[in-house]
Amino acid sequence: MSLNEAPEEVTLAVDLIELLEVNQVAPELAVKALRLVTADFERKLAAKPSEG
Repeated sequence: MSLNEAPEEVTLAVDLIELLEVNQVAPELAVKALRLVTADFERKLAAKPSEG
């Protein structure tokens, strides 16, 4: 499967990895930052009104 056929989340993940690597972000720092980003988006999902 090519990246063009990959699910949206895979394409976004590849783009984020490339951004971090191009900017030479240390892996430890990237993981810490991504944990913060994950927590933020999980809070947003939890606050989102349920559909249905």
